[in-house]
Amino acid sequence: MVFDVDGTLVDTVYQHVYAWWESFGRAGHTVDGVAIHRTIGRGSHDLVEALLGRPDEAVVEGHTKTWGELRERCQAFPRVPELLRHCAGRGLRVVLATSASAEDLDFFARAVGAAEAIHGIVSAADVAQAKPSPEIVEKSLGVAGVPPRRAVMVGDTVYDIRAATAAGVPCIALLSGGIGRDELVAAGAAAIYASPAALLDAFEDSPLGGLLS
Repeated sequence: MVFDVDGTLVDTVYQHVYAWWESFGRAGHTVDGVAIHRTIGRGSHDLVEALLGRPDEAVVEGHTKTWGELRERCQAFPRVPELLRHCAGRGLRVVLATSASAEDLDFFARAVGAAEAIHGIVSAADVAQAKPSPEIVEKSLGVAGVPPRRAVMVGDTVYDIRAATAAGVPCIALLSGGIGRDELVAAGAAAIYASPAALLDAFEDSPLGGLLS
């Protein structure tokens, strides 16, 4: 099974919004926080082009700097290690799929915990296209060694859902990233839970539990 990280397992979404807002401003662009929030989940260059209509490497570099200063203050959501260990303990292969850069991987490994439960990690460095392209999900399935029909993704954005759906994988959506339930339903979420803790509590009746039948 495939887990997104930012906003799904680790509480980082609003820190990213702030980092992008600061970076756009320093580069001379006025972009409001709501617009930024709605693009969180895309790769950095895609996000900038979606909001400006053109590339701007200075914005990407500025975000990297500010986010790097904020990163170590972020934490995993409650009960994330328990959720990952429960999945692994029930025989599911847990793969983390993140659009984050290589610099973030060590931080995520520490923040998420439960290293023994993680079968593999796929990052932006491993794919040519970021979400909503299905490439990162497809790569994660290869790492897990399972076909789409035996997999589920867990994410928090419409981009996670679109990427998973394009790869033939149902996607559980969490509300922890701040995206509204109606948007997640419209994007095609297979199920919606408030948080990782809520998903753990509902595990048996969730699409994750369905993988065990």
